[in-house]
Amino acid sequence: MSPVTLAEARAALAELRPRLNALVQVRADLAELRADLVAGDTSPLGGRAEAKGLEARFYAELERLAASGVQVKGWAPLLLDWPGVRDGTPVLWCWLEGELEIGWYHRLDCGFPGRRPV
Repeated sequence: MSPVTLAEARAALAELRPRLNALVQVRADLAELRADLVAGDTSPLGGRAEAKGLEARFYAELERLAASGVQVKGWAPLLLDWPGVRDGTPVLWCWLEGELEIGWYHRLDCGFPGRRPV
């Protein structure tokens, strides 16, 4: 993906928000259903077949996100990066699940520990 401005990355995040919310819901359902299955309990979410279906939906959505140009760096919590440039330096505009907007960036060689506020 070509570098994008911070404004473009924020617009992309806003457009993805409904899909991200749905992904978080599927992730939570899958976690609960797996826990119930491991414990041998019945689940209102279904059984093994439903777990496989949720897993397929979850990973398919992660692949669709990656195909849209966003870099999926983590999925629990969701961590997304968009390539950009800040003051002539290549950076990644960084969003972590729970943040309202993209408010952080980091250099390509520093990763998450190098996050700085924009």
